[in-house]
Amino acid sequence: MRHIVPALGLSVSLALAGCAVQADASRASAAASPDAALTARISADSLRGHLSFLSSDLLEGRGTPSRGVDLAAEYIAAQFRRAGLEAAGDDGYYQTANWQYARRGENDITLMVTAGGKTIEVPLGGASANFVDPVALKNTPAVFMQWQAALDDKGAADGKVLVVPAAAVPGAAAVLQAKLQSKPALIVMIDRERRHGRTQGGWLIDPSQPVAKNGPPVVLLHAADVAGTLEKGGASVAARVVAPTVSPVKLRNVIGVLRGSDPQLKSTYVMLSAHYDHLGIRDGEIFNGANDDGSGTVSVIEIAAAMAAQKERPRRSIAFVALFGEELGLLGSRYYAKNPVFPLKDTVMNLNLEQLGRTDDSEGPQVGSATMTGFDYSTVGTTLQRASERTGIRFWKHPTNSDRYFARSDNQALADAGVPAHTLAVAFGFPDYHGKDDTWDKIDYDNMVRVNRMIAVALQDIANDQAKPAWTDVPNAAKYREAARALHTAP
Repeated sequence: MRHIVPALGLSVSLALAGCAVQADASRASAAASPDAALTARISADSLRGHLSFLSSDLLEGRGTPSRGVDLAAEYIAAQFRRAGLEAAGDDGYYQTANWQYARRGENDITLMVTAGGKTIEVPLGGASANFVDPVALKNTPAVFMQWQAALDDKGAADGKVLVVPAAAVPGAAAVLQAKLQSKPALIVMIDRERRHGRTQGGWLIDPSQPVAKNGPPVVLLHAADVAGTLEKGGASVAARVVAPTVSPVKLRNVIGVLRGSDPQLKSTYVMLSAHYDHLGIRDGEIFNGANDDGSGTVSVIEIAAAMAAQKERPRRSIAFVALFGEELGLLGSRYYAKNPVFPLKDTVMNLNLEQLGRTDDSEGPQVGSATMTGFDYSTVGTTLQRASERTGIRFWKHPTNSDRYFARSDNQALADAGVPAHTLAVAFGFPDYHGKDDTWDKIDYDNMVRVNRMIAVALQDIANDQAKPAWTDVPNAAKYREAARALHTAP
């Protein structure tokens, strides 16, 4: 026992000496690798914790609008608050869009098809309609046409019910209305897979936009047996569609800012974004949307916290933005572009994050790699390439999807305004895309940490660089170069 005290004193001395050596080594390491202090704060456990909540059943798939998506917004705001970001919205961290939500009940649409002396009534839930005015149509001859034939028709469908198969793209009804040459009384679009029906049974109306009168009303038909009867021809249709119930709804982008340190550059902004909504509940199933785009959302949270914890702030300010309604047509990003919190001419770049968590790409595993839409459209790709080399990530251009998907995520709204904007992803496609099994337990968190670290390093580089990112001279970037020229020459 007599040796305990001296031994303890010696142990403490050695331990303190060891700590000093370790501290010196850490300082040397940080000096040798200025990225280390930033990247060390990005953790797989932290990402897992955030995502297991945001993609839990409690949030009911984060459909727009819903209680679940509001809970998600509250959680994101709380994490921005915890990180010490400055609130940048009109209501704390929220940028609020005061829109309207229109909804019809199942009994508000009656559709009856008569053929061969027999009348078939479409069952409840077998049809939907996203227009405001009521419809009352007695038995009217129906004519079935394929998509192109309907567009080319000069009058065979006039006064009749035009029946067409649904095109596999959002907004197909509006395209048909805009390009139709004939004047049918009603369009019935056969949509067996419910590709065009709203997730929550209603649709959003932006009161600042005039209600478009593009053409005849469109009813989406989901009932397969009735659709088959209409496709055979020789049928007539009677329809009754009640005016919807319209109520106010608040949609919210969540925005926090880390103010820059440079007296001049702090008035310019680098923007990191992701959409926090998903598909909600469909046919009683919750679509959790862990990878699309819970992974992007928690990456914004994690990178924000890591950057806010640095002793030295970057020279430019960094805006961290979680966007609403991407799944319904880039609604949140388009709203932001029309109502920017920070002037667009002072926003030097937007990097949008999508699908960062799954490495089981439909074309093969993507471990330790990341890709970007519009890969060579701007100099942002050059900065990311340098960051990828410093963090051990393969940063590559997909030969087709890099260009194909440029307009399919929230970067498009900022790009249209002239701001260099891209979406970064790990997998363009994965097995559970828009499926009910896109859950948080399938995420590769270790890989997501690596990709997050690359993003954080690139973001810091851009924020500290005196030179701003710019569109390149590749042909596909031409219209964005022109938009940037207009943005920066406007009075």
